[in-house]
Amino acid sequence: MGKTYAGARLRRLREERRLSQAELARVLAISPSYLNQMEHDSRPLTVPVLLRLTEAYGIDPGFFSERDTSRLVADLRDALSDEVAAGRVSASDLSDLASRTPAVAALFVDLGRRNQQLAERLFEATEGRRQGVAMPRSAHEEIREFFYRRQNYLHETDLAAERLAAEIGVRPGEAVRALAARLADRHGVSLAADADRLHRYDPATRVLHLSSRLRPGQQAFRMATQLALLEYADALSELASADFAPDSAAWPLARIGIANYFAAALILPYRRFHQAAEDVRYDIERLADRFGLGYETVCHRLSTLQRPRLRGVPFSFVRVDRAGNMSKRQSATAFHFSRAGGTCPLWNVYEAFAAPGRVHVQVAAMPDGQRYLWTARAVTRHRGGWGEPGKTFAIGLGCEIRQASRLVYSDGLDLGSTSAAVPIGMGCRLCERTDCPQRALPPLGRRLAIDEHSSTFVPYPVVDEGGLGEI
Repeated sequence: MGKTYAGARLRRLREERRLSQAELARVLAISPSYLNQMEHDSRPLTVPVLLRLTEAYGIDPGFFSERDTSRLVADLRDALSDEVAAGRVSASDLSDLASRTPAVAALFVDLGRRNQQLAERLFEATEGRRQGVAMPRSAHEEIREFFYRRQNYLHETDLAAERLAAEIGVRPGEAVRALAARLADRHGVSLAADADRLHRYDPATRVLHLSSRLRPGQQAFRMATQLALLEYADALSELASADFAPDSAAWPLARIGIANYFAAALILPYRRFHQAAEDVRYDIERLADRFGLGYETVCHRLSTLQRPRLRGVPFSFVRVDRAGNMSKRQSATAFHFSRAGGTCPLWNVYEAFAAPGRVHVQVAAMPDGQRYLWTARAVTRHRGGWGEPGKTFAIGLGCEIRQASRLVYSDGLDLGSTSAAVPIGMGCRLCERTDCPQRALPPLGRRLAIDEHSSTFVPYPVVDEGGLGEI
């Protein structure tokens, strides 16, 4: 193990728990002066201290790993893209900021995004309407950020759902019965069929209408969501209010999103689902069969298994359509989803559309060298009537390569080979790969090598920073 200097993160951990240096030093069985030296990067974080931190506070050792800054660096590059393009900050500046002062870096990310939003809204108000440009940020995007900031895990919500599942007896194949009984006995809610909507709850009559086209697992999810809204209304409101004002457009959407999270945690209780996932090595289709739920629902739940002391594989989850629109994105890893628009066409989520129903596997490498194992499969939803349009999405689930051996999808792959990885990026606007033949936009902050007498396989050749030619 190499030396790890993580003074800023150690200090932040102590301050978040409102501990003095003397109090934390006592827990770690070291002297306050030694702790002070570690907090100021005069001494590295040792293995015994790291183990005591993990035992005492349930901290994932990866919290202090250098690789954890890659996500924050990518967020900084995204939020400060104009400054990067103008050459006012460099990639090393961003990396140093994220590594040494992550709280300050997060503040810059927040301020940079606000600045981008204000500029875009000003443009929309003055010129955008005339040119048909829409408002750049919606309440639904704010909700995606809400879960992204929490790495797609809501601890108290997950615990509450698991307790309720044990109380009412939610089990595979019996969830609908257990949920219907709880709704009726505790809340006086009865069930009825609905021909026009997936679900509709009438508070006046206390009737929950469910579409007859829903499969049992889908019915259970809708029932569990309604149960969360009825039984945990105050807790949902409190958590939504942590990020949004009650009179904002995002606040009710946040409550629905949290209720949906609760529903998934209720019909797939954490410990039982985590154990099943470990038993089958995260075989998504086997888990879907075992619990009677859809492929997407199982993937989404797998991306939330980050309970302290009982963590599953940290996954990133994404749902995209054929046009590249990303309607869902959640991440418990360092993988960065671009907010500037567009994704990488070399990513295997787009291959999934060519062979629906088959799981595609890809080892992908990001520009910073981090490698990931991605699975992708296309799923189609159809209302069932002749001539009625359906919806097709590609569902992607990815983990860092160091976790890949825990997945059945890694069998037969050479996980140690860096040359076998497909080089992808976070979208052409922000991608640093200057030699990519698939690039659709010129790279930020690089001068193009324009020569009317020659052309290259690379759409946007740039001038070598050393002044030795083009690359």
